[in-house]
Formats: sequence, structure tokens, C-alpha cells
Amino acid sequence: MRHDSRRMKRMARNHKKTPGMNLTSLMDVFTILVFFLLTNSASDEALQNPKVITLPASVVETKPKETVVILVTPENILIQGKVVADTPDVVNRQANIIEEIKNELELQRSRTLVTDEEELPEVNILADRRAQFSLLKKIMSSCTSAGYAKISLAVIQKSSQGQ
Repeated sequence: MRHDSRRMKRMARNHKKTPGMNLTSLMDVFTILVFFLLTNSASDEALQNPKVITLPASVVETKPKETVVILVTPENILIQGKVVADTPDVVNRQANIIEEIKNELELQRSRTLVTDEEELPEVNILADRRAQFSLLKKIMSSCTSAGYAKISLAVIQKSSQGQ
């Protein structure tokens, strides 16, 4: 019996173990990668908050649809990322309808196909919370003049009053 244990020890000593591949770390990396891809590939329903403006807060629960986006910065008014007018110039104008905005919105409307006759084109306005209401009124008038009956003002969603 002693002979068997010495033999086993000698065999264990002479038998070199080959290092195996540790798959735990590799599986962790793949798990993190899959999680990252799943969370970032989902369609983003909310509009991206631009850094140049600060949106006001709201407690509304519904999210906006994919629509034409008007961005109002202190310097410019952009439609779908294209500069169409200077904000100070629009503020100083007497006219309620801004032709540059109206023309660009009509161009945007002609590019999109409306599948449902009852579905009216929509526009989202992202404006800094310090923007003058008279400026927003001119922009909204230009939107309705271009045929956009549904107008939404983008805000940052905050928790409801009771929480």
C-alpha cells in the first residue's frame, strides 16, 4: 500500500500539467459587450438634448414621435440641423410669419410621405427656457402657415409633484 502512494506521488510529479485557458474572463467581456450592444441599439425615442440650450422641465409621461425638429439657440434657428435664420434678426422682425422657416418646413413636408390622410405633420421645437415667448409665437405661426398643425415644445421630464 505504501508502494502505491509513492508511485502516485512520483507520477504526479513527473506528469506536467498543461496550462488551460481560463474562459471566465472571456465570458465576462462577451457579456458586457452583448449588454452594451443591446442597450445602445434600441431606437432612441427621445430627442437628443443639445448642449447649447437648456430645456424647461415637465412632468408629462408621453414621449414625442419622430417629427421635424426646430432648434432655437440664442444665435440661430435650425430645422433638422440646417441653419435657416438668425435668432436676433427674427426677434427684431415685425412680421409674425418668418418666411425662411415657412419655406424650409414646406420643403421638409414635401420630402416626407404621409401614409394616413388623417395624420397631420408634426414639429417639435427645442428652445432654450430663456427664449422669449414672442420668438416662439413667431416660430409657431410659421409652422401653422407651412401646414404643421401639431406643434410640440420639448421639455426635460422631471418627477411628478407628489414624489
